[in-house]
Amino acid sequence: MDLFSLSWAALRAAVADLADEDFGRPSGCRGWLVRDLVCHLVIDAQDVLITLATPSDAEPTRDAAGYWEVGAAPDGQDPLDALTVRLAAAYEEPGLLKFHLDDVGSAAGRAGALALADPSARVGTREQVLTACDYLSAYVLEWTLHHLDLVAHLPHAPRPPAEALAGARALLERIAGAAFPARFSDEDALLVGTGRRAPTAAEEAALAEPGELGARVPLLLA
Repeated sequence: MDLFSLSWAALRAAVADLADEDFGRPSGCRGWLVRDLVCHLVIDAQDVLITLATPSDAEPTRDAAGYWEVGAAPDGQDPLDALTVRLAAAYEEPGLLKFHLDDVGSAAGRAGALALADPSARVGTREQVLTACDYLSAYVLEWTLHHLDLVAHLPHAPRPPAEALAGARALLERIAGAAFPARFSDEDALLVGTGRRAPTAAEEAALAEPGELGARVPLLLA
């Protein structure tokens, strides 16, 4: 559970350290600039606050792995994606976007820490019910993948903590139903496993070995 706070704090710190010109660079999210990704993180933080303030008495219907749905590649037609880009452009000054993420993001971090007092409490989101523990665990994968997206074209920026990378990989393997080859680093497993980069010839061969993930990769999460 500490991985939620660790991964979120590291991602927010990485955004806070960006130079203004970095916001106009591409991110690891196809079609999004860094500013678009940061705006998405503001929306993510709002979702965390809303979910943790939406208790449920129903039995859980999903766990941390089940929270994620594996689907098709984005086609650029999602209205929310288009809205995110327009919202990001409306900020105009990177400092305003940084401020909003720090403001809402800090609140989401505090809400997550408070939820640890009763990790078995149930919350509702996306017409599903999860324990607070599973919901926050699912977001370790979200934060870590987006941290990798943030620094994809920013070699000077700090990368996600090793513990967060390992935790995110473990959850991705649960979603996949199999482990990535041991020769894959945690970062490579996440990037290749979610289609953020194509596998090298050696990685593709390793994935094709009996008992490995093979045709299940990439896993396009939503």
